[in-house]
Amino acid sequence: QVQLVESGGGLVQPGGSLRLSCAASGIIFSMYAMGWYRQAPGKQRELVAVITSGLSTNYADTVKGRFTISRDNAKNTVYLQMNSLKPEDTAVYYCNAARTRNGALRDYWGQGTQVTVSS
Repeated sequence: QVQLVESGGGLVQPGGSLRLSCAASGIIFSMYAMGWYRQAPGKQRELVAVITSGLSTNYADTVKGRFTISRDNAKNTVYLQMNSLKPEDTAVYYCNAARTRNGALRDYWGQGTQVTVSS
């Protein structure tokens, strides 16, 4: 059974920092691209950052220079370091594991963790 468990969300003031973690089980972690997505109230879920199995990274323009995604394959965990947080970063953040095999996409989602940026 595949599980992605996010942690590290919470309430932070503008300009503050948080580090999200996502621990995966039930998959060969190193073979999956790992991503962080977010969904704010009334908005569609959007990609925040992704790190491939080859350690390539990609970020949404809105978070470039402020957020850093990383992974520890020994711990089956992906992280999202969020600095200089803004109120518009407020959302539920979801972890995603994705792999394409024989042309078919297989992906999994965590349950989400709330991040609220407010004074």
